Amino acid sequence: MSEHNISSRESINYSQESNIAALAAAMSDTSRMKILCALMDGKAWTATELSSIADIAASTTSSHLSRLLKANLVTCLSQGRHRYFRLYNHSIASLLENMMGVAFQVNNPSRLKVPKELLKARTCYDHLAGDIAVKLYDSLVKNKWINDEGSDLTIQGKEKLLQLGVPIDAKTKRKKCCPCLDWSERKFHVGGHLGSSLLDFFENNNWIKRVPGYREVIITSKGHKELHRHFFIDE
Repeated sequence: MSEHNISSRESINYSQESNIAALAAAMSDTSRMKILCALMDGKAWTATELSSIADIAASTTSSHLSRLLKANLVTCLSQGRHRYFRLYNHSIASLLENMMGVAFQVNNPSRLKVPKELLKARTCYDHLAGDIAVKLYDSLVKNKWINDEGSDLTIQGKEKLLQLGVPIDAKTKRKKCCPCLDWSERKFHVGGHLGSSLLDFFENNNWIKRVPGYREVIITSKGHKELHRHFFIDE
């Protein structure tokens, strides 16, 4: 290999490492991580709302959001006079979920501080996570609604979900279905287009209720019955 090629490769590697370091630096603040974790509910928030969640002054929140915007960790949506912030894309949500998994060690004392309700059911950006979501994934695989790898719907699965009323977009540019490692259960739950569609369906049909301002999700009495009826989930 020529010296020129070696030099080019070293330059690319250095640039990549610098970018990783810059991304890590943008996340290396407790208040900024509070903002990012709040945005894991998949919704768009105003700076004022994020200021309240992170428990910091409005001016400080503005500074943190500027840093997160510059690092492409969040994006800003303007609607009239209001500005809303949300995670930049699904990749950032996946990165945060993986980081939570690393931080959430089995023997870590912080495990005891996590509310049981959050472990039971919560949002993972635009899909369902927690114990109930893992049981849902296992049921979909066991009953052959998705393949063993969790990467796609089966013909039977498409028919069953469409009959139930779950919207399935055959032309979606996202992964139709994918296994997402649950940080608290250390098993897979359903991600991708299917995961997002299921969460919307559950919420629109009053199977679940979101807790405003939090990732926590409450399974309604109707939801318990319907999850058992259609997905054979026993709690």
